[in-house]
Amino acid sequence: MNCKTAKQIDLALYLKKQGFNAGKTTTNEVWFYSPFRSNEKTPSFKVDINKNIWYDFGEGTGGTIIDFLTKYSNCSIKEALVILSNDAFYFHKQTKQIKTELTPTYSINKVTELTNQKLLDYLSHRKINLQFAKQFCFQVHYSFSKGKEYYGIGFMNNKGGLEIRNQCFKGCLGKKEITTINNNSDVVSMFESWSDFLSYLTLKKDIPKENFIILNSTSMIDKAITLLENYKEIKLLFDNDEAGNRATNFINENIKSKTTDKRNHYKNYNDLNEFLVNQK
Repeated sequence: MNCKTAKQIDLALYLKKQGFNAGKTTTNEVWFYSPFRSNEKTPSFKVDINKNIWYDFGEGTGGTIIDFLTKYSNCSIKEALVILSNDAFYFHKQTKQIKTELTPTYSINKVTELTNQKLLDYLSHRKINLQFAKQFCFQVHYSFSKGKEYYGIGFMNNKGGLEIRNQCFKGCLGKKEITTINNNSDVVSMFESWSDFLSYLTLKKDIPKENFIILNSTSMIDKAITLLENYKEIKLLFDNDEAGNRATNFINENIKSKTTDKRNHYKNYNDLNEFLVNQK
């Protein structure tokens, strides 16, 4: 069984078959008493039936059926797939996955080179090298529900979605996905955000002969994990917070390749950009 097939297993049915107690059930959600805590009086573990994913409000974590098993059974992705292969006989795979796509509530009006002075000032305030920023980012003009037009710095992911950032807004227009930059190297550096990636280049004053993976959110870590097995060295430059810890631990637990946690170089700062901003 591969990851794609495993994610089609009905998560709510799987949990019920494993004996986990369900509480409130609606047409869109099933609430379980958390498998991660005993004697819970109020269900805090939600399964989204339509998306086939879970979120535990007590733990502050969530994901697919694979994410659940790796956490609950304290095992690797490969071990989780073995477990699901053995159990899949009992479960119906979801067949009704096709849904009518919702009409986007936004429109992208124009994508150009970065020239707006306010956006350039925003990058300069964060001490990001403008040459690198113009090489990897765009100036995106967008609007919501045919309203006022806005503009922001856009960083493209592998599905053509745009991570947008300005002084007032942080979000994604289009599908959420990781961003990969291939320089034909057996070394890869990984970041949570494009601002940390550009901060890395700024500190290096060059583009190292490395490949790069920008998660654009630690929730996308499972998208990157399958890309890492053939690298000789994996440099991890995530944030110094709980999400960064989880992403780092997840990779260390599931990848046999050499990983290096580079956060000790900026251990007194939340992330690489904050470290850059505070350099004299």
